[in-house]
Amino acid sequence: MHTNIILHHFTELTMADIKRKSELHENNLHKGRYNIKALVQSHPELEQYIIANKVGEKSVNFSDSKAVKSLNNALLKHHYDLEYWDIPEGYLCPAVPGRAEYIHHIADLLESKTTKVRLLDIGTGASLVYPIIASHQYNWSVIGTDIDQEVLDSAQTIVNKNKRLQSSVELRRQKNTDDILHGIIDDNEHFDLTMCNPPFYSSAEEAIKNNTRKNKNLYGKHSKKKDRNFSGKANELWTEGGEKQFLKDMVYQSQKYASQVSWFTTLVSREAHIPAIKKSIESVNATRAKVINMGTGNKMSRIVAWQF
Repeated sequence: MHTNIILHHFTELTMADIKRKSELHENNLHKGRYNIKALVQSHPELEQYIIANKVGEKSVNFSDSKAVKSLNNALLKHHYDLEYWDIPEGYLCPAVPGRAEYIHHIADLLESKTTKVRLLDIGTGASLVYPIIASHQYNWSVIGTDIDQEVLDSAQTIVNKNKRLQSSVELRRQKNTDDILHGIIDDNEHFDLTMCNPPFYSSAEEAIKNNTRKNKNLYGKHSKKKDRNFSGKANELWTEGGEKQFLKDMVYQSQKYASQVSWFTTLVSREAHIPAIKKSIESVNATRAKVINMGTGNKMSRIVAWQF
């Protein structure tokens, strides 16, 4: 069967692209400015991290990892009906609006199907953000996977302390670090969607170098600040071969589950990796694939989706 690869060209940004960067999906609850007063009411601890921005408006100190974590806590409690949320110190604290954006865009792939949707979240993380959003916004059943037992313990605590998650979220450990899908998807099990936010870097050194560059941009060239405002541990930030190899492996493994998954999807952080993942998808004879541009504030991100 002919492979229909639908790809957007990532060239120099046009004015329309620049405008689209700041536009969130129509279903995203986080369009516009944060309602600081409401968020502080939902999570009073946030108040200590509120600062005035350049024009004197109330904002959050995004350079402080504790402030970012507190903001996430407030957003999840205020918008997604949580009673409890926390993560161990040092683990990745993803931005909630951007994570919601991924969920809403892959929901569009389902077209008319709206009930009994099953989602597989590969590398769910200690924060459990994707299952929290997907189960609340779309009433999906979500399986979250990870290779780190401490991560799963944190995620399970979030499930245990939030009654609404107990009937919609299940966690599974990937015991083989060479596998992504193998050992997770059972025989005769079907998922409507898979999603993944792959590790960005190929080594700790690459992650540190990138973080140093970001901190210089934030604090000036003489900054010695080394912590990431969103934190992150080894398995969350880097893997052997980096994002490019991870994506290649995932596409290759997806062949085995062609009849068990309607849409495979993943975030791709680097535009330069798009040609390689396109080639991988073509090599496994997928019948359809898409690259979905996703506006997440000050940058353009992208989702790659394919099916058999």
